[in-house]
Parts: sequence; C-alpha cells; structure tokens
Amino acid sequence: MAYDFNPFKKQIASTEEWLKKEFQQIRTGQANPSILDAVKVEVYGAPMSLKEVASVMIEGARTLRVAPWDKGQIKDVEKGINLANLGLSVIADDQGLRVNFPELTSERRAEIIKTAKEKLEEAKKQLRSHRDVTVKDLDAKEKSGAMGKDDVFRGKKDAQKLVDDCNKKMEGEFAKKEKELAG
Repeated sequence: MAYDFNPFKKQIASTEEWLKKEFQQIRTGQANPSILDAVKVEVYGAPMSLKEVASVMIEGARTLRVAPWDKGQIKDVEKGINLANLGLSVIADDQGLRVNFPELTSERRAEIIKTAKEKLEEAKKQLRSHRDVTVKDLDAKEKSGAMGKDDVFRGKKDAQKLVDDCNKKMEGEFAKKEKELAG
C-alpha cells in the first residue's frame, strides 16, 4: 500500500512560501513595496495593515511613495512605518509619504545576510519537524500492520527525498537573496 504524502507535500509548500515571504521583507537597498507588508497602522482606534489604508508605489530605485487614501492619516502612517523599525527614512509631504531606502553599509549587509540565514535555518527546522511527524505516522502504520516493512522503508526514503529537494530550493532562494545583497 502506498503512503499518502499529500499532507506532507502541503506542509512543505507552506514552509517554502513562508520563507519566500520572509525573504521578500528583508531589505536589500532597492525599493520594494513588499517590505511594508508587515507594517501596522493605528487608524480609527484599530490596527490595520498599511495596504488597507494606503497605496504603495515605487517612485525611484531607492524610494517608495505611500499615499494614504485619507490625507488626515499621514501622521498615523508615518508613525506605523517608523514603529516597524525597518531602517527606512520617512518624509511626509502634501501628497503622502516618501520612504527612502538608505545605502547599505557592509556591516548592515552582513547583519541582513545573517538574518536571512536564520530564516533559512528556521524553515529547515520546520521541514524536519514535518518529516518527523510523517516518519512517526509510517512507524505507527507498520506497528498496526497496515504497512509492510519494505513500504515503510520506501516511505521514509521518499519523505527524506522530498525534504532534500525542498532544502535545495530554499538554499537557492537564500543564494539569490545573498547575491541581491552583495550587488
């Protein structure tokens, strides 16, 4: 009997997706609207995501334009971006906000690469955890007699192969991010 790897594959895909989002939010010195995805703004007494209260556009290579739909919220949006502590400078004007990405220093690049490496390790840890659950399930099926020893061995091998393939993809994503930061 073949083991159903679909739940495991979904977990792998969600881990990959999580890592991609984390990498998108890591600043590389280039203006990228996705870095502001995690910013929360206190509006009308409730925290809201920046996307819900303003539009974000690329204005230049290292500049974003944030235009709140309600001009009265410019100060709230500015405060939200500053509180997110992203290392960006924010300047308010009559159109909204200009968010500048300063040049990265070599120390800051090293810090960012270290953060990206930590995110990669966190994703790998998640993968191992998902694999361990699958292996335990395979062992339980063998104990109960639902699967034979050969099928369980093959299943464990297949699970490890899925983890190895995903690790390779995630390492590739990390290498891309590292190259982005270096250049």
